[in-house]
Amino acid sequence: MSEPSAAAAPVANPAARLLLALAAVAVAFAAADTYVVVMALPDMMTAGGLGLDELQQAAPIVSGFLLGYVAVLPLVGRIADIRGRRPVLVGSLVLFAVGSVVTAAADGLTVMVVGRFLQGVGGGGLVPATLALVADLWPPRRRGVPLGIVGAVQELGSVLGPLYGAAVLAVGDWRAIFWLNCAVALMLAAAIAASGRMLALSRERESDERGAGAGSPGERGAGAGSPGRDVLGAVLAVLAVTGLALAIGQPDRVRNDVELGTLLLPLVAESRWTTPVALATYALAAAFVARQLTARRPLIAVRTWPATVRAVDLVGAALLGVALGCVIVTFASADPEQSVVSPNAPLLLGAAAVATAAFVVRQRTAAAPLIPRRTLRQRPAWGALVVSLFVGAALIAALVDVPFFARLTEHRGSQLAAALVLVEFLVAIPVGAVVGGYATRRVRPAWIAGAGMTLACGCFVAMAGWDGDALAHVSSAVVLALAGLGFGLAVAPVNAALLDATPDETHGVASALVVVARMVGMLVGISVLTSWGLRAYYDAVDRIPPLSEVCPGSATACKAYNAELVDAGIVQLSTVFAGAAVCAGLAAVAAVLLLDVPRRRTKDAATRERPSGS
Repeated sequence: MSEPSAAAAPVANPAARLLLALAAVAVAFAAADTYVVVMALPDMMTAGGLGLDELQQAAPIVSGFLLGYVAVLPLVGRIADIRGRRPVLVGSLVLFAVGSVVTAAADGLTVMVVGRFLQGVGGGGLVPATLALVADLWPPRRRGVPLGIVGAVQELGSVLGPLYGAAVLAVGDWRAIFWLNCAVALMLAAAIAASGRMLALSRERESDERGAGAGSPGERGAGAGSPGRDVLGAVLAVLAVTGLALAIGQPDRVRNDVELGTLLLPLVAESRWTTPVALATYALAAAFVARQLTARRPLIAVRTWPATVRAVDLVGAALLGVALGCVIVTFASADPEQSVVSPNAPLLLGAAAVATAAFVVRQRTAAAPLIPRRTLRQRPAWGALVVSLFVGAALIAALVDVPFFARLTEHRGSQLAAALVLVEFLVAIPVGAVVGGYATRRVRPAWIAGAGMTLACGCFVAMAGWDGDALAHVSSAVVLALAGLGFGLAVAPVNAALLDATPDETHGVASALVVVARMVGMLVGISVLTSWGLRAYYDAVDRIPPLSEVCPGSATACKAYNAELVDAGIVQLSTVFAGAAVCAGLAAVAAVLLLDVPRRRTKDAATRERPSGS
């Protein structure tokens, strides 16, 4: 596709750049929350009634977030195509804030998992809406840099997440993390809503200057759905959320007060949901809904929801959600020491297969399917999903097993030092993402992504050959940085190829699918590679001579025997890294073969690049 001329290409104005910057910050913030639970998990387990030795039972705290993040993502992406990008960004942030309140106020595991699920839905919805926003505001040949920036901040969140959690835990408890999440999410939602109005006004002025009456589809998508300044609705919403937090959390300071404590006494069946505070919350929520139905300029355009529901294939979304949910639970709840999949895998995978078959039938028969039929017609469109699947499978090996290798060898007594080794990998990913975005202006995305994943593959091969003192050498840091750079180089080109190959009106759902593919790749990859590595570990342990032969006369302590066990652990991790190299290599081959379409100026592309009135 040739570079559009200055007259033919819409150039993102300052309001558009501000909107993208805010959306990118929101993406980074949600990405950080994905990892912040790593620091807070022990305290959350205690609050949920679990002991520190019951880690497997705490898995729903993590898998609940993943379930919300992945299973509902295609539906959110489709809504972004129909209702506009910015309303979905604002709605996702508000839902993320509500989920944070529920999590922060939870006093049991069930409520905590519900809160994490809502956070996952809200956090996941930010990514496809932001990627689609880039496609709305920048022409194809200029999307690389903003896509690279979005990818960079998303990966930066993985670096900042644990640090953010540690910083908050240094001055407060785990609940403070989620209360702070709520405040930041609401501020970002308000800022994005305001910037969207600025963008809409800017587009109107540009249209008036050109003598055109309506903006392009992309412009309408970015600025559609401007909320009104409904002060009363905002007050009702804040009061309802506050009441929800009090009803769930029942803070000791209120509960133990002679007068205020009566507001938390159950009226029926000893249930917290029948306290005066809970009943008042129901009334406030009902008043908020009524206000949104009747206000001239409501905060939430509830009156348009019936039309959105009719336009979105909810049956198809439910079927796909069930299929994805079953796959997530199958792998996320597995114990790799026992099996690649959950003990309930036959039931779960059977349900996933039935739901998938029903979804395929629904796609072919529905008048308006969840994934419009033209969305994945071109090879680069579905090829981007294949590449993302293998990228996710390779990436998770580094995220999980590099710190494991550090703890096993160089940093046995320090979890922090082991985590800092991973930072050597993570900090290079945002750099690669921006470089890859710039490179798409002159080089085909397929070749950039292929080169990046080839570099990552080579680094994994080097890591598979590491011995016990590998991390003591500077070369290990170079290998980790180059691996991160390779992954980063693939971020923007894969997204650019996807957006170039899909129609404007499906960019939201297409972006959602590429995120889903990556997350599924990570879940399946960690289970398969870990089980493969454990098999190599057990084989290595079986080859160790008995303790009596290694250390004659020693019944317990034996440094030589412990060294043999460490070597077996290194064999395990080397096997995982070798498997990750295979996944990265497959991603590189898939990128070159599936994403490579010569850039030529087609009629459809020219139409997308031409601004309204030209």
